[in-house]
Amino acid sequence: MTNLQSMDMLAAFRQQLQLSRVTKGEHVILLAEPGSRSDYVEAAFGAAISLGAHVMSVTVPSGIPAPTPATHTGSGPGLVSVLEDTVAQELLAKADLVLDLTREGFIHAPVQQEILQAGTRILFVCDAPDVLTRNMPRAEDKDDVLAAVDAVRSATEMTVTSRHGTDLRADLTDCHPGYQTGFADDPGRWDHWPSKMCLFWPEAPTGRIVLAPGDILLPFKEYVREEVVLEVDEGHIESIRGGADARTLETFMADCDDTWARYTSHMGWGLMKSADWFATAMYGKHEIMGMEARAFAGNFLWSTGPQPFLGRDSHAHLDIAMRDCTVALDGRTVVADGALAAREG
Repeated sequence: MTNLQSMDMLAAFRQQLQLSRVTKGEHVILLAEPGSRSDYVEAAFGAAISLGAHVMSVTVPSGIPAPTPATHTGSGPGLVSVLEDTVAQELLAKADLVLDLTREGFIHAPVQQEILQAGTRILFVCDAPDVLTRNMPRAEDKDDVLAAVDAVRSATEMTVTSRHGTDLRADLTDCHPGYQTGFADDPGRWDHWPSKMCLFWPEAPTGRIVLAPGDILLPFKEYVREEVVLEVDEGHIESIRGGADARTLETFMADCDDTWARYTSHMGWGLMKSADWFATAMYGKHEIMGMEARAFAGNFLWSTGPQPFLGRDSHAHLDIAMRDCTVALDGRTVVADGALAAREG
């Protein structure tokens, strides 16, 4: 029987490559592993050819060095077959664009930074087909995320509060604000399709974080069932109180046996208005990475574990997406009770 599954995604990948400024004569490498979606490889291959690019599909062996499960989680360091192969690294660094179609990507791997420093653009793609097409970015999305980054860069303090009891403060000095916009259009740029968020790395946030039922724990891809109270002091999670979900978090951090497991990492808020909060409940865990939860417009997203700007190399990475929070920068509200505040100007 003829398999036409890749044809369903051809137009979407072509649109994405155009957003990522793929032009005639550029070199595009499709990085895959045996478990990657073959329809994505095929659709991306055809899309690159249609734009006049040189394209090469490279499939490397699976296998990751992380001591915790890290397939389709966003927490792993990437594939050993690339991390330990300088030839593979050199090949990727020579490309104009790498379309990373592996199951985990290299989000937290230092080698990815080396490839980006060569000017290579990297776009990570691993969510389900309808998640990608439903959340297709637009060129003007970049204006929104850059405005958010500018707001963080010009502020000195972030406060996060909620009716559930969250009351957190973070000094934004040297917090290295960044963004994801869903396409990779600038040299040396890494991005993730789908995504649209502002994120940064405060060094020592302090206060109380209260997770309410319905918030989302990633990479577990589970909704919080009972209130969880986390006390944070200078970036360290001093205590976790609550029911079953609190016990899960406490046990996870203990089992990681990782120095940085109880420290905060990046924080920020989502800007992707097309995201569906309930998508996490609608797919099998193997089908999605959970980007709709991470980038949901008006969420407060915070994480634990790796902090590259403080030299914290860790596999104990949690992303926790919260609704109903109010986020303010120097007193100016950017998220009000879980809804994006209107942009000024």
